[in-house]
Amino acid sequence: MLLSKTSKLTISLTMALAFAFPAMAQTYRLPGAHSSEHSELIAGQVNVGDQIRVEETEQFLEQLFEEELEPEGDIYEIGWDSESVNCYKGMEVPQTKVIDVSDFCMPHPGYVTSNYGYRKRFRRMHRGIDLKAFTGDTIRAAFDGKVRLTKYERRGYGYYVVMRHGNELETVYAHLSKFLVKPDQYVKAGDPIGLAGNTGRSFGSHLHFETRFMGYAINPAAIFDFANQTVHTDEYTFDKDTYEEARDYSPAAQQAYAEQYRQQYMNNRSANSGNDSGASSSKVYHKVRSGECLSKIAQRYGVSVRQICRLNGIKTTSKLKIGQRLRVK
Repeated sequence: MLLSKTSKLTISLTMALAFAFPAMAQTYRLPGAHSSEHSELIAGQVNVGDQIRVEETEQFLEQLFEEELEPEGDIYEIGWDSESVNCYKGMEVPQTKVIDVSDFCMPHPGYVTSNYGYRKRFRRMHRGIDLKAFTGDTIRAAFDGKVRLTKYERRGYGYYVVMRHGNELETVYAHLSKFLVKPDQYVKAGDPIGLAGNTGRSFGSHLHFETRFMGYAINPAAIFDFANQTVHTDEYTFDKDTYEEARDYSPAAQQAYAEQYRQQYMNNRSANSGNDSGASSSKVYHKVRSGECLSKIAQRYGVSVRQICRLNGIKTTSKLKIGQRLRVK
């Protein structure tokens, strides 16, 4: 049989490679044991889709993180639909709680006319503080938060607003003559929420103001220094054993501020009638705190930024320093 030139060339190359690389074929030949294990491995494989399912994966993840702490619930959920001032009845309340009160606004600049505590005359607790206010005066939110309740009680609070705040406090503003907010409305500290009045069980126009933590009516004087129109400290520590006690309570300071407020009120009336002869006899000062700006301070005291600048000889662009003392009125 005759071979073509191409066939002869192919045979020659094959023989040449066989002689030139005799060890290569030997090196890459799989041992019998390896081939056997490989066959068993392939035979034992199953479809991954039959092993992994979405439901089982989710269950695994839940078990993996089951020991993690649950995230805190929305503070605007607990008892939100309750018609009661205290919507936390029956709930467990911690012994102590540190509460940030640094971003605040005085609800009204009026002086204290009735303190927190037991009233012998009425044989009951007075769970708030009464501040002097005239019908129609603007009442402002003490902290950022959301309006939980606006309601009327003929024999109690009259027209009143309950707010829940981001620091977990609730505040109550009672005996109002008019609402300026609605339930579920979010407001900032210093925003108007109502007008003062003499509604409900009230014997003269004033603001009844309460501060509460999970239903516990804290003495507002434990948080606010009404004589100096500020808070005692940036943080208030609620304690079940001491929440009814005032902090740095000074009858003399309260009396001095009451006199100052009366003079200021009379001066304002004189100024409004065109007579400002004594307008400068009553001065109000503010100590700058961390994070405050001129507009925020002006809003807190119900004055304009220009007035503060004029009284202190500064510009609207001036940089404030912590601890700086500014005259606001």
